Amino acid sequence: MPGARRRLSGLAALAVLLAAAAAVADAGVTSKYRRKLEATVDMPLDADVFRVPPGYNAPQQVHITVGDQTGTAMIVSWVTANELGNSTVMYGGAPDRLDRRADGTHTRYDYFNYTSGFIHHCTLKNLKHSTKYYYAMGFGHTVRTFSFTTPPKPGPDVPIKFGLIGDLGQTFDSNSTLSHYEANGGDAVLFVGDLSYADNYPLHDNRRWDSWARFVERSAAYQPWLWTAGNHELDFAPELGETTPFKPFTHRYPTPYRAAGSTEPFWYSVKLASAHVIVLASYSAYGKYTPQWTWLEAELKRVDRTATPWLIVLMHSPWYNSNGYHYMEGETMRVQFERWLVDAKADLVLAGHVHAYERSRRVSNVAYDVVNGRATPARDLGAPVYVTIGDGGNIEGIADNFTRPQPAYSAFREASFGHATLEIVNRTHAHYAWHRNHDGAKAVADDVWLTNRYWMPTDDSN
Repeated sequence: MPGARRRLSGLAALAVLLAAAAAVADAGVTSKYRRKLEATVDMPLDADVFRVPPGYNAPQQVHITVGDQTGTAMIVSWVTANELGNSTVMYGGAPDRLDRRADGTHTRYDYFNYTSGFIHHCTLKNLKHSTKYYYAMGFGHTVRTFSFTTPPKPGPDVPIKFGLIGDLGQTFDSNSTLSHYEANGGDAVLFVGDLSYADNYPLHDNRRWDSWARFVERSAAYQPWLWTAGNHELDFAPELGETTPFKPFTHRYPTPYRAAGSTEPFWYSVKLASAHVIVLASYSAYGKYTPQWTWLEAELKRVDRTATPWLIVLMHSPWYNSNGYHYMEGETMRVQFERWLVDAKADLVLAGHVHAYERSRRVSNVAYDVVNGRATPARDLGAPVYVTIGDGGNIEGIADNFTRPQPAYSAFREASFGHATLEIVNRTHAHYAWHRNHDGAKAVADDVWLTNRYWMPTDDSN
């Protein structure tokens, strides 16, 4: 009998050791890397990246976004500062063969003591997939010419590379982020909100909306950026008499929401190559029966994983965030929609808002029903990976306030600025990589091969 007790005791001790070893093997990483201690400050308005293009009434702040569901239309936007000019875009297959014409519209807005320039939007339609187009505007005054390549036709094994950027702002660190992304390359940018941070200035200085758009023109005029609205796009300032939310953002940055059957520009979807991308709005109503709730319920039923296997969701406020900054701000939206995304086998959820980087394991927290007490996120191979990429470099600085200990759902986290890329290879595999600014542009600080939840739902945590 004593021998049996010793054996049982030994087995119990072995079980404890094995459990401890498993816990260590499964533990996430809180990076010890710390960025340099220089201040995060905005570049001055006379910085070269904000330079107004030469020529009278020259088009400036040029940017494009997808204009329909699949990339056979592009919305071209720009500003003329001196006078209206016209909203015409000429485009074609070569710089000296702009043989197609599109006529757009224009708008202006006032914000407290600021009046915008003339903001033009023009949709180029009936484009061919995987085709390079040149386009020009500014006719009658100063003409400027740019180019873009349309995304490939949607299909289950069509590759594409996305840049993933959030909370960019217009600091010297922001410039590093954009430069590093340009060096790494991509076909389109999935932007998870918080663009200019103009609202951080007295009177929401809207000149910083202009400078930001000139800053990102070097990328956003040549490839589509898909926009997510963040809290810094609200510009809700009753103390200034400004009570229309998102006024500067909606005048400047159109989205293809009507093509997606949405009623508002803040939530919509596109299908690019092998990805079905859904954009949600953290700062618009999402409770049951609201327009966003109704649209998402219908949109998830329209997802066809045989045509676009990768289901990617964008939002601003993260659902899983182990940083003290903005902690649990996304909880009510998570409670409302997480079950839907798990049931839909979403692959990846991207958010910003927190000015640090974090990648989760595949987890869900959908068992809780108030009375059962099961409120802890659990490993779930049918759930998406959650990435917080709000580390673009804005003036508010780094969020270096991670909770301790690191929760089990968190795989990697670091308080640094940077950007990420998602390179979809085929219907089963995609390579995700995060690049910190203080490394060389090509250096990878965190990466993982993701397997598709519909076609290959394997454990891809390592």
